[in-house]
Order: sequence, then structure tokens, then C-alpha cells
Amino acid sequence: MFRPPYRVSARRRSARARWLPLVLALVAAMITSCASFPDTGPRQWRDKPEDGGPLAAPPRVPENAPESEREQPPSQPGQAVPNGCVDPDPQVVATCLSPLSAVAVLPDPESALVAERASGRILRVQKGKEPQVVATVPVDPAGGGLIGLVLSPSYVDDQLLYALAATGSDRRVLRIAPGDPPTPVLTGIPRAGDDSGALGVGKDGALLVATGGSGGLGGKLLRIDTFGHPFKDNPDPRSPVYSTGLRSPSGLCTAPDSGTVWVTDRFPERDVLHRITPGQLGDPAWSWPDRPGVAGCVAPPGALAIAERGASALFLLRMSAPTAFTGTPQQTLGGAYGRLGPTALAPDGLIWLGTTNKGAGGPTVSSDDRAIRIQPPSGGGGSGPD
Repeated sequence: MFRPPYRVSARRRSARARWLPLVLALVAAMITSCASFPDTGPRQWRDKPEDGGPLAAPPRVPENAPESEREQPPSQPGQAVPNGCVDPDPQVVATCLSPLSAVAVLPDPESALVAERASGRILRVQKGKEPQVVATVPVDPAGGGLIGLVLSPSYVDDQLLYALAATGSDRRVLRIAPGDPPTPVLTGIPRAGDDSGALGVGKDGALLVATGGSGGLGGKLLRIDTFGHPFKDNPDPRSPVYSTGLRSPSGLCTAPDSGTVWVTDRFPERDVLHRITPGQLGDPAWSWPDRPGVAGCVAPPGALAIAERGASALFLLRMSAPTAFTGTPQQTLGGAYGRLGPTALAPDGLIWLGTTNKGAGGPTVSSDDRAIRIQPPSGGGGSGPD
């Protein structure tokens, strides 16, 4: 049926009347936007940085931005250029230290204690504050110096520290109370002639001591209480020895969830990772034929991270069970900070690292040696299982 044209025109005029103000407003907004942000050519898009608190790197500016808008020096962790002891890398906590042998994170995860191997100094470090010496342990640097450092299993109550140190005649475990000289609790560990050795705490509160060399207490994993006595359920209740078969251990860590104890070790033909069990140690849980210089380790949930001094990297193994690995390993931080040595896991899940660059014959920067705090890496590339 034919409809009069004037009815169609009325409907169209009515639709235009409703939509025209919206269209005009949209066009005006587009014009204003173009006027505020003139086209200056192609830009390189970058992912928005995650808001990671004090560890987050500043946002990067496109490469063709004016010189005044560019960040100098580069803001990527490990690439920022230090100026003397001032290090702009957001992950660096403390600078201009001697080579570090141990890190012990305090209950306040913003602070940690670090040990200098040759000087025997123990310093409290925190981002934005000058390092503070809290104790000095008399050591023989030629015998390994200050080798290990841990908080007492009941540190919140007793404020005690335990250190593994070399003297002119032996290596020993020392108890350090605020304001008092270090007190030996276990002596007679043989000098190994290198920097081997590590100190840790088990989930059950035992002090764990990994020793190098051979004979007597050398080449062993020792398990003692805080008075230096053999721990209650050692294989021989009269002996501090829990496991044998170590050669030149350099890192020791306990998984907080499972209580599994891991030790990194170095042999002439390969570097290895041991899972500690009572008695004679069996085959390594992991092996590095290329000998990257394994050092400290930490066991965040579902993973195991191992510092590599020679490779200047952090090696990550994923866990499918408390003692089983899965997927492809990841090597990260390659060359970013130089030689990585001691490690520690903080209560907030971050990983603390210490460097050992001075006197090692490799490259250094003006802010070495450094204490670093990073997010646990993720991903997967590296050597295979033994």
C-alpha cells in the first residue's frame, strides 16, 4: 500500500533530531583530541610496567621523545649505570661492600644482614639507608673468612645470630648475641683450603652446617642444636654428622613448605645439587657438566633458584613435587650484576642476592659489591638432569 511521502520524511526528521546532538558531540571530542596530541610520527609501543612497589622500574619513554623526556641512565634492572656508590638500579639495596658470603633476611623483609667474607663484618642493610655494622667476627681470610650467617631459629625472642667462620686453626660455628663477642658452639671443623661451606636452618629448628674437605667433620652435613650438641634424631645421636659425601659445598637452603634440604656442591668434573638424606648421599639431584660455579640457593614455593658465580646468572628449577623437577630450567639475570654468590628468601617471597665481583678478575662497577633484592623469576632453558 502506498504511503504518503510526508510521513516518511517526518520519521527521518525525528531520527535526525534525536541523533544529531550525539554525533556533533563525538566529532567535537575527536577534534579536541587531535588538537591536544599532535601526530609526531610513529611510536614504539611498550607494555605498561606493573606496579611493583620499590622494585618496579620507572616507565620507559618512546625512543623518539624529546631529549628532556628520556630517562637517563637506562632504567632496566642491571643496566643502570652507577655513579660511585650511588646505584640507580631499583633492585640494588646496598652498595660499595666487600665481596659477600652470606645474607640473612630479618623479620622485617625490607632489611637484611649481610656478611663480608674477608673483613668478618656483619652489616644491616636497607634500601635508602647507609649500611650499619652490627658485629665483627675475627676471621682468617686465607682459611675462608666469614663463610655463613643465619638468624637463630627463635630470633624474634632471643636476637641471636649464628656464623660459620675460619680461624687460624679450624672452622667453627659461633653464636653472636647483641653487644657480646662471638661465642664458639662447635669447633674442630677442618680448614678446607677454599671458600667451601654453608650454614642454614632446618624446618625443625636444627642448625645445618655444610662442610668441605675430608676427614673428621669435613665433607659432611652437620646437624646441631643452638648449643652445638648433636640434634636429637641424627643417625648417631652422639655425633653431629647427618650426611656424608660432600666435597666443596657452597650453598644450603631449606624448602619452607616441605622441609627438604638442598646443598650445592662442586666437583672437579661437574657442579651438582644434592637433596640431603641421612647417611651417605646418593646420586645428585641435578648436575652441571659445564661447571658454572654454583653458589647459594633458595627454595620459594614450587621452585629452586641457584646462584651461579662463574656464569653470573640465576638458575631456576621448577618443582612438580617436593623432590621432583619438571619442565625446562630457566637461566636469568645473565651478566646483569656479575658474580652472584649468597642468596636468601625473604618472608615476603622476594629473593636477596649478594655479589662477589671485587678481586675475582672479572668486570666490576663502581658500586660493587652489592646486595640485591628481586622478584622470583618465572619461565623456563638450561642444563639437563644428571
